[in-house]
Amino acid sequence: MKSETLKLDAIASHCTELAARAARHTDDKGNGVHPTEIAQLEFIRDDASSTVCSIYEPALAIIVQGKKKILLGEETYHYGAAQSLVVSVELPVRGFIVEATPDKPYLGVLLKLSPLQLCDIVAQVQPRTETKDGSCRGLFVSEMDLPLMDCALRLTQLLDTPQDIPFLAPMIIREIYYRLLTGEHGGAIRQIATSGSNMQRIAGVIELLKTDFTQSLRVEALAEQANMSASSFHRHFKAVTSMSPLQYQKQLRLLEARRLMLAEDTDATQAAYQVGYESPSQFSREYSRMFGAPPLQDIQQLRIA
Repeated sequence: MKSETLKLDAIASHCTELAARAARHTDDKGNGVHPTEIAQLEFIRDDASSTVCSIYEPALAIIVQGKKKILLGEETYHYGAAQSLVVSVELPVRGFIVEATPDKPYLGVLLKLSPLQLCDIVAQVQPRTETKDGSCRGLFVSEMDLPLMDCALRLTQLLDTPQDIPFLAPMIIREIYYRLLTGEHGGAIRQIATSGSNMQRIAGVIELLKTDFTQSLRVEALAEQANMSASSFHRHFKAVTSMSPLQYQKQLRLLEARRLMLAEDTDATQAAYQVGYESPSQFSREYSRMFGAPPLQDIQQLRIA
């Protein structure tokens, strides 16, 4: 019991130091995602409650201050300080920062995950348990343990000695991969880098959907791409993404339409046609359902915010 208390105290101490480092590196940069001199490492900062809809790429995200809620399909995930979110395939997600103020902003540390780097070490790391040939959810929340928190802290400390980054950063990142592979969700992490795994095959289909989301969707063709039957493909796709292929495509279309209207000043009808909708009224209904307001109203609110 005493050793467990000491571990929890050490995790809390590391989390506090990580928050101080994240704050120091983002104080004069405003809200958003901020790159660092370590290519895969970024800091996240927001000083007010906000909503962000985007495609999450494979990454380890550690909250060091504040709280967040994310929606994946019909599922809701909550996480806060000293907890991590791991994303193993690209997923359309709605994120809500629910605890943040100017005096105590939401702060996070994000490490982009590389399947190639994972593949390099996965064969050398024995799984803790026998990995079943099933499909794992492509996103999960975990409590941070001390070894992983220590890795994250040491990686951010390298920003104070830039000359050490080229030599030491790859070693620490490799250690982080090891900790993930031997941790609670090691089986899901392992599938990212395992050739022919269900998750890797679904990831390949997701890449195809991203490039062709304006076209009519044929599940049979996607199943063939994944080398699965249509029913098996549908089941595995939903197991990984929490949604059907059609729902996934719809979210890609709506996110791109929103970007077109906000960044390129495209009107709603033209944006609907550009992303593959044939009916502007259907586009408006589905847009309102996803973003909480009709296109014009939503874009006006985003520009004011």
